[in-house]
Amino acid sequence: MSLSGLLILLLIAAICGGIGQSIAGYSMGGCLVSIVVGFIGAFIGKYIAAEFGFTYIFPVEIEGETFPIIWSIIGAAVFSIVIGLVTGGRNRM
Repeated sequence: MSLSGLLILLLIAAICGGIGQSIAGYSMGGCLVSIVVGFIGAFIGKYIAAEFGFTYIFPVEIEGETFPIIWSIIGAAVFSIVIGLVTGGRNRM
């Protein structure tokens, strides 16, 4: 994967992670944390979609890597809610 492809994936993950945290109402940190939450959300979202037999909604393919936008946002929101419940919701937005 080229550097430009990686940067585009990081940007998309940051946006998805930020939207997911906003939906959950729990912010864990800044831009780097949003990137991590976006990627974790993509894994969680892919798992949820595969488990229930759903198709990817609005997938983006960058240099052979498929990144499901909507499932990443849903996964990031679920991840943020779980972290918020575990930590007691210290950083509510």
